[in-house]
Amino acid sequence: MFFLQMSGFPGSGKSTLAREIGKATNAVIVDHDIVKSALMESLNKVDLDDKKLGKVSYNIDWSFIDFILLQGHSVILDSPCLYTEMVERGLELSKKHNVKFKYVECILEDINEINTRLKSRKRMRSQIQQVHSEESFMKWIKNSKKPSNINTLTIDSSQPLDSYINGVIKYLEEE
Repeated sequence: MFFLQMSGFPGSGKSTLAREIGKATNAVIVDHDIVKSALMESLNKVDLDDKKLGKVSYNIDWSFIDFILLQGHSVILDSPCLYTEMVERGLELSKKHNVKFKYVECILEDINEINTRLKSRKRMRSQIQQVHSEESFMKWIKNSKKPSNINTLTIDSSQPLDSYINGVIKYLEEE
């Protein structure tokens, strides 16, 4: 069993890769955008700022992950990883349930390709439509949080999925 924490800028291919990994391994995917979008729709008239909304939706994500791991299933968290607390929480739950912690980051540094992908997907309410600033885009990429004491995997997601999916599965199988 494993807990896989995905990381990467919106539009970098995290969800596409997570779905393929889920199919190959029968892991359960917890998609942060589904939880946050549902909360946004349910709380439409409630005055909740984005930071509070994010915190509540991540708490729901972690509760689902804990429950799914408790049932003996591998889990993939499909979410950008911007905060150190995300990695700490993932490591904590992996230890609690005695499962492998894995971390895959999708990197796509082409802002034009990111915007093309963002515009062409069916967008959930919590998802961005496009990147407006290359400066903030590059800052985000450089500030993603990685665990420092374990082997992580970085994927060049500008390449076709078929060119790296087998390497990702092999990484997940490693002890």
